[in-house]
Amino acid sequence: MTRKEYHQSLQEVQDDVLKMSQMVGKAITGSLKALKDRDITASKRIVREDAAINKMRFVIEKKCMLLLATQQPMAGDLRVLASVINIITDLERIGDHAEGIAKISVTIGKKELVKPLIDMPRMVEQAASMLSRCMQAFMDRDIKVARLICEEDDIVDYLYDHIYNELVLLMISNPQIIKDATYLIWAAHNIERMADRVTNIAERIVYMVTGRMEEMNSSKY
Repeated sequence: MTRKEYHQSLQEVQDDVLKMSQMVGKAITGSLKALKDRDITASKRIVREDAAINKMRFVIEKKCMLLLATQQPMAGDLRVLASVINIITDLERIGDHAEGIAKISVTIGKKELVKPLIDMPRMVEQAASMLSRCMQAFMDRDIKVARLICEEDDIVDYLYDHIYNELVLLMISNPQIIKDATYLIWAAHNIERMADRVTNIAERIVYMVTGRMEEMNSSKY
């Protein structure tokens, strides 16, 4: 492989990461919309489509391993490939969380939700925005944006705590809804974990650019 081909392959890997993140972003927003709309068909489709996200992860990982084994990249390029392997793992996990919401929707079935979804769509909007901007920071090597995105995780955490407390109070007042309210807590928790995964990605971007590992996901508003 010539140096030109090597750099083309390295760029291809990064382009693939962006494509994977777009697939994941679609799953994030689609899973909650299907839950909110009680669209079981859409929920089942999201569950099936998670396989494509998983496959994309392994395709990218294989390309990274091939470049590591055959080109012995140094310094910055080595950090890029090491970071990509971690980033696609977190992207795949975010996809799993979206799949989890879709499975919850299928489990609930056509039943009416125990309460309207008000804060959960805000959580998803925030998490999806964080992911989109984080991936742009990845392409731009923008560590300032990456650090700012980590701070926004508190917004998602706050909304999750609010939803959790609200649903617990509903369960106390009406024990008959405990099961269905618990499903919504699980759904909200999946979104909260998505945002945590995005902060992991942001940390890898900082490492990729600076060579320093920094934990930026420890705040609790």
